[in-house]
Amino acid sequence: MKSKAFDNTQSKILFKRSCPLSGKEAPSVDYKNLNLLRRYITEKGKILPSRVTSVSSKKQKELTISIKRARFLALLPYVSN
Repeated sequence: MKSKAFDNTQSKILFKRSCPLSGKEAPSVDYKNLNLLRRYITEKGKILPSRVTSVSSKKQKELTISIKRARFLALLPYVSN
């Protein structure tokens, strides 16, 4: 049996964060919704990961496609100055 002095595995209380893009009142993920897309891009133009933004994997994929589409249409910059 392990001693508590050497046990470094502490029980952590995990809580589930809900996806801000899922639900009834959630905004639609679209390449034309630039205010929404800018929230999920860093100042340098990188797409923020879902572990930071707590977006579900399905919505993260939609978000990534929308950001790339907006970049291609020159609605969003690839990099900032």
